[in-house]
Amino acid sequence: MNNKLVVALVAILGTGAAIGAYRTGLIGPQYAQVVRADPITVTEPIYADVTDVVPITQTTDVPQQVCNNQTVQVRQPERFGNKDGTIAGALIGGLVGNQVGGGDGRKLATVAGVVGGAYAGREVDRRHQGGRVTNETQRVCRTETRQKSTTVGYEVQYQLDGRMLSKRVSKNPGDQILLGERERVIGYDVDWQYRDRTGTLRMDTKPGEKLLMKDGAIVVTDSAAGTKRG
Repeated sequence: MNNKLVVALVAILGTGAAIGAYRTGLIGPQYAQVVRADPITVTEPIYADVTDVVPITQTTDVPQQVCNNQTVQVRQPERFGNKDGTIAGALIGGLVGNQVGGGDGRKLATVAGVVGGAYAGREVDRRHQGGRVTNETQRVCRTETRQKSTTVGYEVQYQLDGRMLSKRVSKNPGDQILLGERERVIGYDVDWQYRDRTGTLRMDTKPGEKLLMKDGAIVVTDSAAGTKRG
């Protein structure tokens, strides 16, 4: 056989073998297939920066007792009181009538003295112009209605993700307002398979469909911890 022909056949066979080995992963870069990637999440609060707080007030009418001291003029009681002159006159007239005569005459005189004294005492009270007038300090109270303003809430303006929003709350939030909670992805648990080998590892970022292998191990560019399966 022609030597040139033999060399050509060997070259062709060698090239085909190399291509097949490359395609089957025997030579060149080796990749593991990503079977599954589960996100790892944590729950964290959502805060926004407060830009303005406006109190919301409500006005109501409240009754209130108001007391103060006042000087008033008071008329002192009459000599026998305003109504006791009749009684005092009857007593005096009866005593005087009892001193007159004796027997039935004394009785009649006593009765006459009581009647006359009562009449005289009543007339004295009726004609008397009153006693002495003095000034006294008295505590005087009254009920007044006053308006009371009460803070019932706050209108809060805040900034979140570049947007200006507002919300009504019951308490002043301060510099930041709590809006709720959300799930944040902090990594991925990745299941992989290479030929008859399987495993799992944790990655900071979500992988694609394949993972580069070197010397039988998965090569990652971020922090990861691998656990071989099967």
